[in-house]
Amino acid sequence: MHDLEFDHIHPNEEQREQLSDAIWSADNVEFTTVGVDVGSSTSHLMFAKVHLQRLSEALSSRFVVVGREIIWKSPILLTPYRSDYTIDADELKIFIDKAYKEAGLERDDIDSGAVILTGEALKRSNARAIADLFAAESGKFVCASAGHNLEALMAAHGSGAVELSRKEHKTFLNIDVGGGTTKFALVHGGKLLDSSAVAVGGRLIAFNDAGELARIEGPAERMAKEAGIELKLGAKLSKSDRQKLVDTMIGVLKDTIARKKPSKLGKDLMLTPALPSKTKIDAVTFSGGVSEFIFKRQKADLGDLGQDMATAFSKALENNEIEYPVYDPGQGIRATVVGASQFTVQVSGNTVHITEPDSLPIRNIPVIRLDISLAGDIEPKKIAEAISKALTRFDIEESETTIALAFRWEGEPSHPRMFALAQGICDGLPKTIANKDQLILVMEGDIGKSLGVILRKELDVGGDIISLDGIQLQEFDYIDIGELIQPTDVVPLIIKSLLFTSDEAHGEHDHSHDHGHGHGHGHDHDHSDGKDHGHTHD
Repeated sequence: MHDLEFDHIHPNEEQREQLSDAIWSADNVEFTTVGVDVGSSTSHLMFAKVHLQRLSEALSSRFVVVGREIIWKSPILLTPYRSDYTIDADELKIFIDKAYKEAGLERDDIDSGAVILTGEALKRSNARAIADLFAAESGKFVCASAGHNLEALMAAHGSGAVELSRKEHKTFLNIDVGGGTTKFALVHGGKLLDSSAVAVGGRLIAFNDAGELARIEGPAERMAKEAGIELKLGAKLSKSDRQKLVDTMIGVLKDTIARKKPSKLGKDLMLTPALPSKTKIDAVTFSGGVSEFIFKRQKADLGDLGQDMATAFSKALENNEIEYPVYDPGQGIRATVVGASQFTVQVSGNTVHITEPDSLPIRNIPVIRLDISLAGDIEPKKIAEAISKALTRFDIEESETTIALAFRWEGEPSHPRMFALAQGICDGLPKTIANKDQLILVMEGDIGKSLGVILRKELDVGGDIISLDGIQLQEFDYIDIGELIQPTDVVPLIIKSLLFTSDEAHGEHDHSHDHGHGHGHGHDHDHSDGKDHGHTHD
């Protein structure tokens, strides 16, 4: 039929299908992921299928998420505690094992996962016991220990508030009302501006089936004292005393939302610095367990103050005591971990600087991103300040956690500019430099080797330096860095990202102060049994 100058084949139908599959799999990856959220009050998990596709840009090796399908959601579990107030890891294991069984999945079916620890789960004895549950799968799992600021940030992303701020071009205050704390996140244009947290939550006290007090947390006692009432284990709380306590709690939250100067009580309950008062707020969103009542997705009393708080919030909105329009961002109690982790793979450029190749591979390193332009003049002081702000945003203690500092290099690779950046990095990570801890730098732009040499030779950085270029990272990424590949001198990276919904269907939002604001927009496609299993508070 035709005469070509090279050997070729005429594939049959089966071979064509195999060829088609091979081409598809080169540019598409599907993972089964699990997200596990262990909090002070509640714990839950969900399984999802994630579809990743290679970017179509020339020479790009980065995969991006193009689809995600929730395949199973667990019931919401009241986090189990032992009598010594530590979390019962054995009970948690039974819950997790049962979830796998009911979802029809084995451990080997899971490609990656994220375990998010918040509140009481962060305490050392608890964190260790929970981490041990996943020790055998540590290569697969990202473990994100979320302090107050990071939890506020994750809730704002997971609820849909961050995405909403990008679409609506407005500044939103996301109010995440959980069991032990309320987290606030100011977001605009798809980015977090500021965050804060206060020790007010729906499960600071809890009642048994007889209506007697079965749990009293310290912040609840402080607010009860302010309200002039007494809380006593085993005793009942009168209707009027219950209302006084709720009014006191909501009063603290209303002052925080209005960004008034905190009262003595407000100061006692603040867990982080207050929100700045200068940023104009256009609207508020709610997430967390209490939001399920505010948006009328949950009605059953759960033996705590969640429903009471939601009623008080709705009343404050109706009376314009909270003066902002309310949007339902789409996710409530599951906001903190609507995403699991995903893998993407990148390979570094070959202008890298690694002082101790034997230290590789390393796993699950959190990424903080230098949120500053490096296109013009570089000032070491501004670099240091940006690093400090990024560490605070992610609740990272520099001396306790190895981090990867990511940034985008722009402009001329002149020595004075690179030296100023190197100096700023040293000033921003003083404990890392002084302790000779591992310094990991990952950048877009080809200065990895030069920057590493300046740090080692000119600024006398004595610890292990890993300086990799040609890599694009985001905040919420965790990275595994593989061994140096010879003879090309490149390094493979597995990037594990926490995924958050970016739903298109938020529809029209309610701009009124009517407390029936909930439209249930932006929910994941739920392929579980379709039941709502007793929501309570994160």
